[in-house]
Amino acid sequence: MTEPRDREPLSAWHRLADTAVLLDGFHALKHALRFHAEVPVAVTTDRTATLALADELAPDVRETLDVLLAEVPEAAYRALVARPHPTGVAALAVRPSRDANLRALARMPRTAPVVVLDQPRNLGNAGAVIRLAAGFGATGVVTTGTLDPWHPTVVRGGAGLHFATAVERLAVAELPSGPVFALDPEGADIRELKLPDDAVLAFGSERSGLSGELRGRVDHLVSLPMRAQVSSYNLATSVAMALFHWSAS
Repeated sequence: MTEPRDREPLSAWHRLADTAVLLDGFHALKHALRFHAEVPVAVTTDRTATLALADELAPDVRETLDVLLAEVPEAAYRALVARPHPTGVAALAVRPSRDANLRALARMPRTAPVVVLDQPRNLGNAGAVIRLAAGFGATGVVTTGTLDPWHPTVVRGGAGLHFATAVERLAVAELPSGPVFALDPEGADIRELKLPDDAVLAFGSERSGLSGELRGRVDHLVSLPMRAQVSSYNLATSVAMALFHWSAS
């Protein structure tokens, strides 16, 4: 849901910034609107250019953007965001409630897996995983540990697609039900398995792998095909391979 342009968009921004989700750039705003995010304020340094971009790349949200976007001076825009985006667009969205996400994650039967990132460290990797999960229609992405999956850098890496799936940070004991398939070099070759729709697909941290606590929840260890003497894949690459295998099986 969106509201008409605030007569004083900068005032609205400062009023909401501490609790809202920063949508950094045109594509993040486009995706958030497509998946029904509530966006109370959006700004651009050039309305004409941004609406032309919408005509070209996102005509489905062009009318909404026309109502929502407020043009602000370049200096004002740069004061709002830590890393100005090349498109000169930024917006604030209301974060989905934790209760709503928990209901989505708990709903059974599931038609797509839940992805679990066990104590991830890299904000950009987490964002890339959320973008992948949204693309594959995963039920949600859960992180354990200290990383906030709604950190602005994660949202930027996810291109606004946090609103296309359920994204939450949970303790291992709170993980959704379903058989846990954890990626590990010592596991069975994933190509020999069929991943069920209700699978919980768990991936260890970039440095340490799976935590002991999560290993205690694992039902199946699985491995990705990898050439000898290659130590590992990037986290997002591993998630992509596993989700593709699920989707193709």
